[in-house]
Amino acid sequence: MNLPTPPSLPPAARAAAALALGLGLAASAAFAQAPAPAGAGQTMRIQINSDIRSTDPGGNRDDNTDNVLIHVVEGLVALREDTSVGPMLASKVDTSADGLTYTFTLRDSVKFQNGAVLTADDVVWSWQRYLKPTSGWRCLPEFDGKGMTKVLAVEAPTPKTVVFKIERPSALFLTMMARPDCGGAAIVHRSSLGADGQWKEPVGTGPYKIKEWKRGQYIELTRFDGYSSRPEARDGLTGGKKAEIENLRFVVIPDSAAAKAALYSGGIDAFISPSPADVVEMRGRSDVRVDTTPVMTMVALLLQTTDPLLKDVRVRRALALALDTPEIAKSVTEGLSAVNNSVVPSSSPFYSAVQAGGYKRDIAGAKKLLAEAGYRGQSIKLVANKRYEALYSAAVLVQAMASEAGINIELEVLDWATQLDRYTKGQYQSMAFIYSARIDPSLNYEMVSGDKAAQPRKVWDSAAAQTRLTESMVSRDKARRQVLFDELHKQMLQDVPMVVLFNASDATAMRKSVAGFKGWAPAKPRFWNVRLDARG
Repeated sequence: MNLPTPPSLPPAARAAAALALGLGLAASAAFAQAPAPAGAGQTMRIQINSDIRSTDPGGNRDDNTDNVLIHVVEGLVALREDTSVGPMLASKVDTSADGLTYTFTLRDSVKFQNGAVLTADDVVWSWQRYLKPTSGWRCLPEFDGKGMTKVLAVEAPTPKTVVFKIERPSALFLTMMARPDCGGAAIVHRSSLGADGQWKEPVGTGPYKIKEWKRGQYIELTRFDGYSSRPEARDGLTGGKKAEIENLRFVVIPDSAAAKAALYSGGIDAFISPSPADVVEMRGRSDVRVDTTPVMTMVALLLQTTDPLLKDVRVRRALALALDTPEIAKSVTEGLSAVNNSVVPSSSPFYSAVQAGGYKRDIAGAKKLLAEAGYRGQSIKLVANKRYEALYSAAVLVQAMASEAGINIELEVLDWATQLDRYTKGQYQSMAFIYSARIDPSLNYEMVSGDKAAQPRKVWDSAAAQTRLTESMVSRDKARRQVLFDELHKQMLQDVPMVVLFNASDATAMRKSVAGFKGWAPAKPRFWNVRLDARG
């Protein structure tokens, strides 16, 4: 049971109560303060391994940024627990028969964190901002005609009704809206911008609002007392949300050993994504509990197909055959994750027997391919980092296994920010990389495939793959989509632009005082409906 901090009276109330007692007034109870909300005065301290990049949803972002802002902002729709899409700020969504018009009816009495009531005009304003060519919104290409579709108009025929008109139908229109890495297409108030039109901070509709950002140290959120929760139970990023704890402080602790020590000493209450080795250790302690959940996060070896050496598919295929990917998955995750050589997550309903097929280690076959390609032991630089221990550990194993086939791998260890910049610009030969969860297989393939000239971060530049991917984003026939995903998997195994290693099992370690936390497949830790139990 949660035991809230005993309420304390403000100075004026204490003075009034003292006066009443001093005068012997029987009505002194009239001065008593109403009970404080649950969790009043409590601050939960949550470790993150680097500072957030900004407070602009879906703009300058990374996983930590997304994980903080999901507590602050919300969109018209959001992901449910099973990764389907449900209404969030909308009470319902209607789609026209031709798939070109979406009508959102807004919930009643939703307020922004400045007290203003949400209206359809606010939705139009937020979306007009997202759709500006200069917005910097990560998912703009999916809505401006370059990708999935083009939003032709966002209109507000009534204060409670928003109508989106799109150029071509898409099976993923609502899914793209709900993507956490898109900021959930959050609806924010105009006061999020300054008088000069520049971003200040989000004035959203979520259960928490930003209290203080001390860069490089922490970002603290505080409860939004005017929050209007949906009536359902917690359901992914939608459903009922209650800020049980008054403040959430996301503390920047880059070093995992320091984070573990802080958890053990009580300096923090939650440690996000401890290493598998630490999970094994923590399970033996009585003062800590660990929530472990299979997630859609993908760890992979990226191979730059425009590199003078790696552009030869025989070299790439030889490297894939040199690897014992089941052993890499087992060793790196301490047995918490199994191998998956498919871009489709193993927890996806589209993960089929075809998706389960992958690479089988064949040293002799690898050497034969290398000889055919004329490989003479040239060095291949493999970029990794130590912020995500799984990436560094996987890179070390790749290096050792590749050497058995005569492939010379040279590790290049960078800080995460530099590696992310190199990835975005496509400036690498090979790279151990981690992708945050995508909810639909089309989105998984979209994040790795495309025109490298236009988007250098893309890994797989294949016209045939792009044709299949495009169809998968339009078709509403599940059986047809399964065929397309199976074909994409088979083609990727042949082209080898990357070697998918495994999907992570995400863990969150907490002090025993933390109650109500539950992980889920998209690997987005949620701290609403979570309590701090004084008896933990």
